[in-house]
Amino acid sequence: MATEFTSPDPIDPKRIAARGAAMAREKLAQAKADAERRGRLPRREPRRKRAGARRDASDPQLFGTAIRELLAYRGWEQEIAVGGVFGRWRDIVGVDLAAHTRPESFTDGEVVVSADSTAWATQVRLLATTLVKRLNEELGEGTVRRVKVQGPQRGPRPRGGLRVTGSRGPGDTYG
Repeated sequence: MATEFTSPDPIDPKRIAARGAAMAREKLAQAKADAERRGRLPRREPRRKRAGARRDASDPQLFGTAIRELLAYRGWEQEIAVGGVFGRWRDIVGVDLAAHTRPESFTDGEVVVSADSTAWATQVRLLATTLVKRLNEELGEGTVRRVKVQGPQRGPRPRGGLRVTGSRGPGDTYG
């Protein structure tokens, strides 16, 4: 035999919602009471910092922090940054350009670059504005204002016929 199940009360959504809210309030009150008994009542004001010992200048420091402070104290930050750029020249300008050029010096916003041939010196002169932008990306805006390019330092080629290495010219055979 089949029996039908019918609830004695019709389902009222308002009554169910009210009962659920009452249960939630009851559980929250119970959780607060339990926390208060354990001494862990949620704080309403922010916690104060402890008044314990503070770090002193004579305390040991991390090596990187100590080096950064020394560089700042001596005013060497820019020189170190420029040295880092000179050390990473190949990564900054690319393998091809780095194979034929090298940075020589940095003074007053001017980087002096030497090239191993006049052709590469011309190439660097054409790329000077791009090179200034790239170097400023590494060093900070406005650090490099100009790139000065030097060609090979051999001087002009002597004119005339064959030369003997170490000779002083035509005067070395006379008297």
